Amino acid sequence: MGRVTVRRPVRMLTENTARTRPDALAAEEPLELRVSGSPLAVTMRTPGHDVELAHGFLLSEGVIGAREDVSTARYCAGTDDEGRNTYNVLDVALAPGVAPPDPGVERNFYTTSSCGVCGKAALDAVKLRTRFSPAGASLSVTPEMLATLPDTLRAKQKVFASTGGLHAAALFTADGTISDVREDVGRHNAVDKVLGKALLDGIVPGHDRGLLVSGRASFELVQKAAMAGIPLLAAVSAPSSLAVELADEQGMTLIGFLRGSSMNIYTGGNRVAET
Repeated sequence: MGRVTVRRPVRMLTENTARTRPDALAAEEPLELRVSGSPLAVTMRTPGHDVELAHGFLLSEGVIGAREDVSTARYCAGTDDEGRNTYNVLDVALAPGVAPPDPGVERNFYTTSSCGVCGKAALDAVKLRTRFSPAGASLSVTPEMLATLPDTLRAKQKVFASTGGLHAAALFTADGTISDVREDVGRHNAVDKVLGKALLDGIVPGHDRGLLVSGRASFELVQKAAMAGIPLLAAVSAPSSLAVELADEQGMTLIGFLRGSSMNIYTGGNRVAET
């Protein structure tokens, strides 16, 4: 799996034995995102699908709304101690007429793999306004279909199976079909990658899609779904109070604790048709 995983020796202790063996760890490296040569943000991510991550990030920030808004995305010469390209610097050139990022939402320093809104220059800039309102989307799902999603997602998490250390995100249709799954040490990066893939595939706004995440539902993940026009976010763990507040404000369906046949529907219950 290349740079996605790293092999390290580990001393494994059990009740009666101790042994040393190789262990697979999820890779975590910085990615500096530049727009037209100007640094915008640095995020700690699992290498891979970086172009999708950049598109999803810029979509989430309201900079772009279609694949045509980006003219090129290329790696710059970020090098290690031996002069080899680390592929950890990505420069995105916006298409003519697309406004550059608002300095008000520029990251002061970096975003960690666990928090995508840390370091926002202005707190008021956190709550972005979507150009693809999900409120009127007519997506309808059933509890029976939703119950199948976590196991389907886990079966598609190839790197998690070997490391146990990654978050996952995926889009799904009303019949429960999961298309693309993206994994990352950062939950917000996993979502950016899957939203970037959707943007590049031309399915943004995603009014006929739901977003599934393997962990909790934070304010930022609800915001990212709303920015892509996705009307339903389902999480296997808990939502935060601000996540519920924003989902309600945006007319979205927010589901938490999706485990087997049980789930909590916090907002937008009209989209979940009980049979």
